Amino acid sequence: MEEKSALDILKQAILLERRGKAFYENIAEKAENKAVQDVFDMLAKEEQKHIQALSEQFKAYRKEKKFILVGLHEQDSPSVASEVLTKEIKEKISAAGFEAAAISASIAMEERAIQLYTKSAQSASDSEAKALYEWLATWEREHLNMLMDIDKSLLEKIWFDNKFWPF
Repeated sequence: MEEKSALDILKQAILLERRGKAFYENIAEKAENKAVQDVFDMLAKEEQKHIQALSEQFKAYRKEKKFILVGLHEQDSPSVASEVLTKEIKEKISAAGFEAAAISASIAMEERAIQLYTKSAQSASDSEAKALYEWLATWEREHLNMLMDIDKSLLEKIWFDNKFWPF
């Protein structure tokens, strides 16, 4: 992988993570329910971990032309979804409210990050770069799966409340 390309991918990834962190912090601040605030606070903290990991990778690659893979998986969170996805959170988010719109926008952000990391992994000729990008894509997929599960519950809630079910 060409040095400029790897550094450009890392810069783009850091920018995506910073935007995600700022977005999640803003949602947490504006959310009315404590459980919802906690979800977005957790997501903001996860994005900060990504920013730190990517910044370390950027510095290492710029200096040594190598990625640091040692300890990478130690930064993995145990299962984000299992920690925060509770019935209370799903029930507290209004299906047509601010938090639901934030969930929808968050899904798009996570999908964009996954797309960047997956594409970067596929085009990487360096095995270390490939491993880094695959790890990042996996981490973002955990966020995406959690958000999509919440979104699905909200949709089902709307359908149920409005008697959209065919039975």
